[in-house]
Amino acid sequence: MKAMVTGASRGIGRDIALNLAKLGYDLILVGRDKEALEEVKSTINNKVRIKIIVVDLSNLQKVKELYVLTKNDDIDILVNNAGFGIFGEFSEIDINEELNMLDVNIRALDMLCKFFLKDMVKKDRGIILNVSSSAAFMAGPLMSSYYATKSYVYSLSLALNEELRRRKSKVQISLLCPGPVDTNFNDRAGVTFRVKALSSSYVADYTIKKMFKGKTIIIPGFKMKFVKFIVRFLPDKFVARINYNIQKKKVK
Repeated sequence: MKAMVTGASRGIGRDIALNLAKLGYDLILVGRDKEALEEVKSTINNKVRIKIIVVDLSNLQKVKELYVLTKNDDIDILVNNAGFGIFGEFSEIDINEELNMLDVNIRALDMLCKFFLKDMVKKDRGIILNVSSSAAFMAGPLMSSYYATKSYVYSLSLALNEELRRRKSKVQISLLCPGPVDTNFNDRAGVTFRVKALSSSYVADYTIKKMFKGKTIIIPGFKMKFVKFIVRFLPDKFVARINYNIQKKKVK
């Protein structure tokens, strides 16, 4: 059994990798920080076989090369976890930084889904876990593009799940939509959460359990389950106004 985890250097990706290692999965750890990936490998301590691939997924040619490097590894689980956010008004955010985020959060994820899903469909087995966010459920002023990327992941995953269901495929798509999680996401986005964040180890453990039970939409924590439920009954513009006030309080 083998799993590939992107964004495996730290946070949710790291803890998902640790969980899968405990279950006996050999791992391909993908990330930009070689030292951090080596640290994850040493933490696992030779319990399973581990391959480290250092790559920046904002470089789409490198995404293609990543698939070429791993397509013969017979991957059973693909975890599309890599991603980051940017805080600020849309008109003021640096365009190059924003395009890098779109490439990582959307295009790289889309490409890896397509490449590996084709292989999994042929084998009629496998799991793809796409990491979205509770941000997918609403518009996010002051993090507008980031929220939009997570909506893309949410919509794509549900659509793929239905396509697979219609063809009676045994391939599974699961979708993780956490709320605030205690990771380095905050530092890179330049924000701090004003509500208590879940630990990445809890989120990873909860996610793996639900994934193996065949759950499609995975939402750790009661608060975010409630948020998803309640926003369905509120006008979108009203939710955006509320969210603006929440986002504004995140400034460090």
